[in-house]
Amino acid sequence: TTRTGGVSSGIYSTMNLSFSRGDDPECVRENYRRIGEVLGTDPEHMVASKQTHTTNIRLVTEADLGNGITEPSAYDDVDGLATNIPGMALVTFYADCVPLYFVDPVKKAIGLAHSGWRGTVAGMGACMVQFMREHFHSDPKDLIAAIGPSICVDCYEVGEDVAGEFQKAFPDTVVLQKGKQEGKYQLDLWKANEQLLLDAGIRKEHLEITDLCTCCNQELLFSHRASHGQRGNLCAFLELTGKH
Repeated sequence: TTRTGGVSSGIYSTMNLSFSRGDDPECVRENYRRIGEVLGTDPEHMVASKQTHTTNIRLVTEADLGNGITEPSAYDDVDGLATNIPGMALVTFYADCVPLYFVDPVKKAIGLAHSGWRGTVAGMGACMVQFMREHFHSDPKDLIAAIGPSICVDCYEVGEDVAGEFQKAFPDTVVLQKGKQEGKYQLDLWKANEQLLLDAGIRKEHLEITDLCTCCNQELLFSHRASHGQRGNLCAFLELTGKH
């Protein structure tokens, strides 16, 4: 989603999809209703994550319908969702972190994952590929994947501690550039996630990589870094089409 087309105001304007950042819950509900209308679904058929920068993935069933949107979240520490049941929209939240989309057109299954720096260095993308292999018998070569809008390398400055984690996790891939000041680095989450997904068996021709930065485009997209935390949330949605 973008920031546009909703009813929220102030720092949440206008399409905020988070209930947990202080926005009027009625505005958030209306925003979900509008998104549902565009997608041909409704909030009762959406299932939201409860993100804490883990690599935990939940297998979503009909029992989860409305979770985190029309119903209180029944679980914690879930940064990835996957299902092979049509008619349920998976929902994950963003404001600079990386959305990862996975579609298996052969086994008819989908996965959606939130991957910030912690999730990326822990291999969230590879975890989702493995999860879909185990639960849906997906062949990684069949998967179609995408790295969605998120913070770009020019905007994402990190310290030596985070840089060190990435140097260990990606010894053969250039995911760090020298920063603008001593002891700082620019971190390329897009390149890191690209390498993770290719190493997990996804074909290069099946992988789409964004060129849209949340921080560079704060009028269009919420950015935690650009707003200094004064913001709402974007969402990624992914659904297998089919009747409810």
